[in-house]
Amino acid sequence: MGTAADPGPASTAGTAGAAGTTPSASRRPTRQRAALAELMSATSEFLSAQDLHSKLQSRGDQVGLATVYRNLQAMAADGDVDVLRTDDGECVYRSCATDAHHHHLVCRECGRTVEVEGPAVERWATDVASRNGFTDVTHTIELFGTCTSH
Repeated sequence: MGTAADPGPASTAGTAGAAGTTPSASRRPTRQRAALAELMSATSEFLSAQDLHSKLQSRGDQVGLATVYRNLQAMAADGDVDVLRTDDGECVYRSCATDAHHHHLVCRECGRTVEVEGPAVERWATDVASRNGFTDVTHTIELFGTCTSH
């Protein structure tokens, strides 16, 4: 696992889409997205687009790899999935267990992930932004370690 979260699709959540609509409002639900969402809700681990595609194929869902990537980007933008970037730069995805803002504690050995809140981090981020004249600041923090299973 890596130490930097993906600043890409997930950071666009809440931005206006086409004709001033929100991203999720401008997307129509598809069979492919439903199959991907169902698969992701059945696991708590972070998986790559390739892993998800492979699992969909093995279940008999005919979904192309490009479609998996496109839907993962849309789901990240809508806040439906969490995104991490591994040490080798690959993005991995997981269904959000909560709609509230949160961070992750991830095991480097097995990938076990715990969603955590960090009120002290939130206060710190607000304070740093304010002292430097910034507003509307967002952040992503991922903590990596080794769980007690290892």
